[in-house]
Amino acid sequence: MNPVESRLSVEWLGRVAYSEGLEAQAKAVEGRQNRVSGDRLLLLEHPPVITLGRNSREANLLVSREILADRGIGLHEVSRGGDVTYHAPGQLVGYLIVDLAARGELDVHHFLRRMESALIEALERLGLRGRSVVGRTGVFMAEERGGEELAQRKIASIGIGLQRWVTYHGFALNVTLDLSGFDAIVPCGLEDVEMTSVGRELGCGPLGLDERVRQEIARTFGRAFA
Repeated sequence: MNPVESRLSVEWLGRVAYSEGLEAQAKAVEGRQNRVSGDRLLLLEHPPVITLGRNSREANLLVSREILADRGIGLHEVSRGGDVTYHAPGQLVGYLIVDLAARGELDVHHFLRRMESALIEALERLGLRGRSVVGRTGVFMAEERGGEELAQRKIASIGIGLQRWVTYHGFALNVTLDLSGFDAIVPCGLEDVEMTSVGRELGCGPLGLDERVRQEIARTFGRAFA
């Protein structure tokens, strides 16, 4: 693999409409497949929107599409893996465009675990203890009860797609967003999980937190996918 292509480019796009985010991803995937560009991590926020992954069940959408429209919440069916999730300002979304074949890494499950590890490392640098859970993709807050670790509070969701071994979609890390938006869904189809955020776990306000989280994510993903 070309050394330039092996370096992950991290780009902050700001707040982007969901349809525009899909278009940016498609162009990034095409550029990677044609070797016009290298591996990229596109960081952004979306206006309020609910997305339904390939494995989603309609029952996990708890309100009608008409009510969502009245609340100004968009709805999209997308090609990533996973179930239903919610995006809104204050949530850091990362679209990870990586050519697995060029890296000689054709194990998608291993790729997902690397994403989880990079998110967990970023949380650790922020003073939070996250963990992965066997059988459940994403990152949860570590919690102990009676000496046994539980996974009840989910802080980051992960769902990817794959085209000719180039990944797209990625992760959504809750930073300072209003968590009440998740009340319209069963997040990721997990009824026993409560969504949380970096701000909530740290017990602090949003001042400067979103930028600090972006910096830590750029650092840990840059190392994980160097």
